Amino acid sequence: MPESSFDKRSPIAGERHSLDLLQPTLDAISILGSLYVVKQVARGWMDDAGMVLGLLAVIIFLILSKITGVSRTRDRGNANDEITAIMVTWVMTVMSLTVIGFATRYGEVFARSLMFIWAVIAPMMVALSRMLLRIIQQSAKRRGYGTRRVAIAGLNTLGRQTAKNIDAEPALGFNLVGFFDDRVEDRPTQSVSDMKDNLGSEAAPDDNATLSGNLSELVDQCRGGQIDTVMVTLPMRAEDRIRYLLDQLSDSTVSVYIVPDFFVFELLHSRWTNMGGLPAVSVFENPLFGVDGVLKRIADVTIASAALLVAAIPMTMIAIAVKLTSKGPVFFRQKRYGLDGKEILVWKFRSMRTCDNGPVVKQATKGDPRITKLGAILRKTSLDELPQLFNVIEGTMSLVGPRPHASAHNEQYRGQIRGYMLRHKVKPGITGLAQVNGCRGETETIEKMEQRIQWDHQYIRRWSLWLDLKILFKTVLVVWKQETAY
Repeated sequence: MPESSFDKRSPIAGERHSLDLLQPTLDAISILGSLYVVKQVARGWMDDAGMVLGLLAVIIFLILSKITGVSRTRDRGNANDEITAIMVTWVMTVMSLTVIGFATRYGEVFARSLMFIWAVIAPMMVALSRMLLRIIQQSAKRRGYGTRRVAIAGLNTLGRQTAKNIDAEPALGFNLVGFFDDRVEDRPTQSVSDMKDNLGSEAAPDDNATLSGNLSELVDQCRGGQIDTVMVTLPMRAEDRIRYLLDQLSDSTVSVYIVPDFFVFELLHSRWTNMGGLPAVSVFENPLFGVDGVLKRIADVTIASAALLVAAIPMTMIAIAVKLTSKGPVFFRQKRYGLDGKEILVWKFRSMRTCDNGPVVKQATKGDPRITKLGAILRKTSLDELPQLFNVIEGTMSLVGPRPHASAHNEQYRGQIRGYMLRHKVKPGITGLAQVNGCRGETETIEKMEQRIQWDHQYIRRWSLWLDLKILFKTVLVVWKQETAY
C-alpha cells in the first residue's frame, strides 16, 4: 500500500452522545436545586457556605458516578437498578462530605436538621429528573421526534443482536426499518413489527422470518431518502460485499456504521485502542488497566484491612481451635494460579487431615473422610477462606474475582474447556460472580466447571467497582445458605 494512501486516513474517534453532557448537567441541577430549596425554606437565602457545599457535593457525586456506573447513560439497565445505583452513589457522597466536614470543621456551619433534609431530598430529585428524561425520550421517539430510520445490512446473529440493542435503547432514537442481505429471491419477508417479536429468540441466521430485501434494494432505498442510517453487520470475510455496499452508499447521504462481527469470538472486556494512528480492538484483555486498576486496588486494601481488624479475634480463636482439634499446621498454603497464570500460594485455615499440594489434588466431596469435624464447619461457612485477606493485602489476590483453583485442576481443565485460562486475565478473588450465583463446591462434572467458567468470563466482561460491591454484599447473604460447600 502506498505510504500516502495510509497516512492521510483519519484516526477513529470515540462517539460523543448528547446524554454524556445532558445527564450530569441534570444531576448537578438536581443536587444544587434541592439544596437551594431547603436553604430558602429554612433561612431565606443561599449563602456562600451553601454554594461551596453544593458544588463540592456535585463534584464528588459525578466522580463517584463514574465508579458506580450511574454516569453510563447508555448502559443504565432498568429503572430499579438505576435508582439503587443513585442511592448508593449519594450515600457515598454524603459520607465523603461528612469526612471532609469533620476534618476541616466546615460542617459546623450547617444545621444538622437542614443537612438531613437535603440528604433525603437530593437523591430523590436526581432519580426524578432521570425518570422524567426517560419518559420524554420514549414519548419523543413514539412521535418520531429526533428519530432516525435504520436499516441493518446483514441477516445474521450479529445483525439480530444489533437489532436487539437498538430496540432496548430508546435514547439512541433509532427506528428499525428492516434487514437487507443477498439471499434467494423467493425468500419470504416479514414486517418489522413481526420481526421485533422474534428478536428474543435465538433462531438460526438462515431462518426465513426477517428479510426485507437484498443489498441492491437497500442502496435504492438509501438513495431515495427512505433510510437515514445503515448498520453493516456483514461478516469480516465478506470484504467484497462490504466494499460494494460502501461504494454504492457513497452516492447517498445516509450515515453508515460498520459493526465488526466480534461476537464470533469470546470477548473479554474488549475496547478500542490506538497504535500510532492505527485503530485496533482488543479481544482478550485485562479490564484493570490505569485508573480502574488503581481504584480496585485501593478498595481491596481498604476493605481487606478493615475486615482483618474486625476478624482478628475470631481468626485467633479459629487458629487455636484448629491447632487443638487435629494434628498439623494451622494454615495451609496451596499452589494456585494468579494473575496471568503465575503461580501463587493461597492462604487457608487447614480444614483437612492432609495437605494435598502436588500434581494431583482430589476435590473435596460430601462426607470426605479427609475433612476434620471443625474443618467441615469452617468450609460450610467459608471461614476457612478468611486468611486469604492476607493474599489481598500482599496483592496476589483481590476481594472479588474468579475463584482460584488448585494448580493441578487448572492443568486438568485447561485442555478440556475452551477459554479456561482467560479467567486468569484478572487476579483471583476470595469471592466471585460464579459463587454468588450458586457455582460453589465440588465440580464433579465438566458441565459444572464450564458453568463456573462462563460466570468468570461474564465478570471480566462486565467488571466495574459497583459490580464488585454488589458481589461482596450478596456474598454475605448467600454464604450461609450454600448446600454444596463441603
